[in-house]
Amino acid sequence: MRKGGRKARGDLLDGRIVAAYGRRYLVELTDATQLDCVTRGRRGALACGDRVGVAHSAPGQGVIETLAARETLLYRSDRGRQKLIAANVTQIVVVVAPVPSFHEDLVNRCLAAAEHGNMSALIVLNKSDLPGARLAFESLALYQRLGYRVLALSAKRDVAPLTDFLRGKVSVLVGQSGMGKSTIVNALAPGAAVRVAELSAALDSGRHTTTHARLYHVDADTDIIDSPGLQVFGLHHVDAAELAEAFVEFRPFLGQCRFRDCRHLVEPGCALAAACTDGSINERRLDSYRTLIKERDA
Repeated sequence: MRKGGRKARGDLLDGRIVAAYGRRYLVELTDATQLDCVTRGRRGALACGDRVGVAHSAPGQGVIETLAARETLLYRSDRGRQKLIAANVTQIVVVVAPVPSFHEDLVNRCLAAAEHGNMSALIVLNKSDLPGARLAFESLALYQRLGYRVLALSAKRDVAPLTDFLRGKVSVLVGQSGMGKSTIVNALAPGAAVRVAELSAALDSGRHTTTHARLYHVDADTDIIDSPGLQVFGLHHVDAAELAEAFVEFRPFLGQCRFRDCRHLVEPGCALAAACTDGSINERRLDSYRTLIKERDA
């Protein structure tokens, strides 16, 4: 191996983006060397976790010239723009906590994004030692019934229960600010030195301590990506049919509506509405789906 990484595609070096700072990227080469990189011209947006080909431009600096095909891509979007979160991840870890209170609709959106993007999903209830944790865990029983894995832990006390769920995977931590994502990262990868801010109790929310996506190595086979806190998670890039498929409990009823083009809003003879009435589909989950459809129409 040559100093600076393995040469590929002529004079380019193979690397992976381990941090994305707007239009600048920290790229880790195959020998663990890291380069501060930019892209040439108006190349499309890149994400933490992308595999790229880099040309040296100066000591410690480079230019990203090529992008390898992505296995997965997690991103959010509204009508006007999209925001890339992470690429080539195998698992989305949705981190929630009893304090500050978490938004169930955001959990539903993250799970739908995982389903649509062919990534597995894990829900972590952090701060399980705090008052209110029991009620929070009970509220997550819905997702366990749907087949999602739910893990309760206190990252400040012991993060070990999470390690088996992460081993051998590239996982991205997502969730609202203040849920403790950075605390989890610090516990799993002590060298990360991620800044953790105090919560703003008055606002019932956490301060945005992570402003960019950053990849950390837990061990030789395990990586985690910390992402900025989410308040919104639009799925405008997912069409109505794909969105219905992304809600796993809807799948047995799809294609059974009276009208072939049923959007499951107010149409008569809707199989999802009937399933909700008889308890086969949770009303809050159907409401989340309908809110997403209405956002697409707005």
